Amino acid sequence: MLLLPAIDLKDGQCVRLRQGRMEDTTVFSDSPVDTATRWVEAGAKRLHLVDLNGAFDGVPVNNSAVEAIAKKFPDLPIQIGGGIRDAKTVQAYLDAGVTYCIIGTKAVEDPEFVKDLCAQFPGHIIVGIDAKNGMVATDGWAEVSTVSAIDLAKNFEEAGVVAIVYTDIARDGMMKGVNIEATVELAKSINIPVIASGGVTNMDDIIELCKVEEAGVTGTILGRSIYEGTIDLAEAHKYVEGLS
Repeated sequence: MLLLPAIDLKDGQCVRLRQGRMEDTTVFSDSPVDTATRWVEAGAKRLHLVDLNGAFDGVPVNNSAVEAIAKKFPDLPIQIGGGIRDAKTVQAYLDAGVTYCIIGTKAVEDPEFVKDLCAQFPGHIIVGIDAKNGMVATDGWAEVSTVSAIDLAKNFEEAGVVAIVYTDIARDGMMKGVNIEATVELAKSINIPVIASGGVTNMDDIIELCKVEEAGVTGTILGRSIYEGTIDLAEAHKYVEGLS
């Protein structure tokens, strides 16, 4: 089970939102690089970055912070999402040292775009599916579509997508536990590895996720829980590594 610390960037700061609402923001740090360093020192094998401004504006806004983290840790895999709507942006991130680009809103609007990116940048494209009651949300979670998460994911099975990051936005930032049932249902419905996101609160959640790893849930993103201390990232890594 891959544990991915989340660094959500808004106006150059590290923040966490509740249910994706920009007006419900908690600032945890003014230094994204210091935050990344903290998680790397706790054993992080990959970082999950989100440009929140980019997710709402449709274009990257916090590029400098992302580039600074990639420069500080050139050998650490980094995945970034938020506002990636064209191939030029993907190329710029890869050139800056980012390993994976996460396509969210654009994947809903234009699945063929994702397939084209996978052909152009093989091994570097992840699809982010954010859902509420099983239906896909877009534009920084401001809009809920009529497309189901499973139907959307099936579009990409033969495209070469590295993984699906699946977020239950009803749980995100609420510290109410991860929606394991919905995550496993998605993982069993497709042949793409699934990374769970949203609501992971304590070690019990990680233990339960490890139990369903064989179903295709290969990682989980940790946000508010590691910032507020309900999960000790170093201890969580020890637990996960002890299972292998």
